Amino acid sequence: MNLGNIGVSIMHQSECLAKGGFKINGPPEMGKGPMHNEEDQEPSNETSLPQPTQVGRIETCTELIRQATKCLENNDKDCVTRLIEELVKANCHNGNAVGKELADEVKDVVHELWLISDSGEVCRLLMLLRNLGISKNWIREALGLNSKDLNKRLAKCGIDWESKATRNDIVKVIEGLLREKFGWSETKMCEELFKFIGIDVEAFRRYGIEPCIWLEGLEELSDLKKPYWFGLRASDLTVREFDDRTELEIDTTGSVDAVFFPTLLNTVKTPSLIVKREREAPAAKYVRKAITLEYYVDLGLNEWPWPINLNADELEKILNGFSDEELSMFLAGEIDGDGSVQYKGTVYVWITACKNCPKRINLDVLRMIIAKRFSIIGGFYQLETADALVFSGENAIRLLRRIAKYVHHPIRRLRIELILALYDGRISREAFEELYKTTEYKLGGPDIKHNNALAVAARAA
Repeated sequence: MNLGNIGVSIMHQSECLAKGGFKINGPPEMGKGPMHNEEDQEPSNETSLPQPTQVGRIETCTELIRQATKCLENNDKDCVTRLIEELVKANCHNGNAVGKELADEVKDVVHELWLISDSGEVCRLLMLLRNLGISKNWIREALGLNSKDLNKRLAKCGIDWESKATRNDIVKVIEGLLREKFGWSETKMCEELFKFIGIDVEAFRRYGIEPCIWLEGLEELSDLKKPYWFGLRASDLTVREFDDRTELEIDTTGSVDAVFFPTLLNTVKTPSLIVKREREAPAAKYVRKAITLEYYVDLGLNEWPWPINLNADELEKILNGFSDEELSMFLAGEIDGDGSVQYKGTVYVWITACKNCPKRINLDVLRMIIAKRFSIIGGFYQLETADALVFSGENAIRLLRRIAKYVHHPIRRLRIELILALYDGRISREAFEELYKTTEYKLGGPDIKHNNALAVAARAA
């Protein structure tokens, strides 16, 4: 997986606020309760485009939209067409660059021209937008058409949209060149990620622990029927159905997930990226901005094989129908999403869900199924905003042995390999503790492992 396929602009670093699901960092210790999510507590180091450039672009776009509106009032279609071309070349149609409000105004201009154009002019407009590299999704939204109607119009105009080289094709060519000329590989990307967050891969390798083992077996996830995907859907993955497509979406502010999520989605289809600057007030004084990376892929209507919404009885029925290996895959997906693996004197495995939300039913079903199938016993722990199903000690070790090869989250898989090495006597406790420290997250203050998603994605690309 090459993150070059996700058009990320490399920006200077600034502190940012994490956003997203609640995860758990640590088990109750000395009666003080669990530590909060390691992976969602630290500030980020990214910023937006330099302010003068952003302001200048907005001023340019506002003026072009004003001129286009005037041309529409005068029914000057050629003038509007010329200004639409200028608007696109100035990136005024891109909500990430100028904001959703301005981008929507560009769509309005295109739609107004569409309404007053004859069939020949409509074809010329569509050809212009195609040649400018505008996506079909953007055009559908601007014109208020579904995919079927837009495709009919394109066919009538004799426009073969697919004949143009797609971004995915270009990415594959670039990736091939990187492999051939520069020796790029997924392993090098993995090593760069760990280097960025302060983990020495060679230190682990000296004890026979491979930090990039999480990459193994990813190719099997090209099949969405693998229960891993159902487990991830039960945790962090959002699945949305539209009239003409199904969208898989997952977002993050974390450094590790900025590489993990697109690598995972890429097993199915090359993901797209939206960089979102959130408007909510920061929850921590050391955070100034809130930046989220949202990765998504569009599938056909019938490509997602699992239920999108289901109740406890339906979930129990599906899980009971799984083999032991399939259930282990499902649990790995759950833990890669809303789970945590820790060592605090003993081993803890956490699976969390928000209180009083549909995902909460998963915990009750999972506790019962795991106990019944594997004789592995877990208990519940209540947090302020979430509930957790917790396995500890020997129960946690037995669970990790079952799911280890299916876990792909880089930090969680690394911790699992390290913990099992300790319990199997392949590493001393002193060496274990030194290595484990490098995987821990700092709480209550800046940590390179958190809120640096944009910087990590750019570095990996």
